[in-house]
Amino acid sequence: MNYEDLLQQKIVIWYKNEYQRHGKGLVFAIPNGGSRNLIEAKKLKATGTMAGVSDLIIIHNRKTLFCELKIEKGIQSEKQKEFESIVTNLGLEYKIIRNLEDFQTWIQSK
Repeated sequence: MNYEDLLQQKIVIWYKNEYQRHGKGLVFAIPNGGSRNLIEAKKLKATGTMAGVSDLIIIHNRKTLFCELKIEKGIQSEKQKEFESIVTNLGLEYKIIRNLEDFQTWIQSK
């Protein structure tokens, strides 16, 4: 597992323990990455897979939040920037998170 995977795991565990298990929110990931053969890749694209989708989607206090996880100096890909633009143009919130503490502060402010 890389740092972003470990960070995602920590965030999901924390959120589920603090909110989801009490019926106060929902966190989930859409597994978009990884290697796929050509047939599977075409099927996924045809059924709605979209490059650049955020790592986590959180439904919290009647808001839909999009969370992209990055290492300390990590940067977004062009597809991730495009996705962020779409989300924010729709009036939704998108945030880049680099550690558990920043995620906790962000969620607790919502």
